[in-house]
Amino acid sequence: MAKKVKVKTHSGAKKRFKLTANGKVKYQHTNKRHRLTQKDTKRKRIARGAGVADVTNTPTIKKLIPYL
Repeated sequence: MAKKVKVKTHSGAKKRFKLTANGKVKYQHTNKRHRLTQKDTKRKRIARGAGVADVTNTPTIKKLIPYL
């Protein structure tokens, strides 16, 4: 019987995404690293919380991180 081939995890995706208990894909918002003084407070506040990937992108992301 043939062995099942292991799928490699995408190294960029494993650093950027986490899976929730319900199977949704969670990520951190961008634009919170530098030059924060000139960015609007509202923009920085919204970027504080985690975002949830859209359902249309979720299957693609899950293929990149099969073991997480």
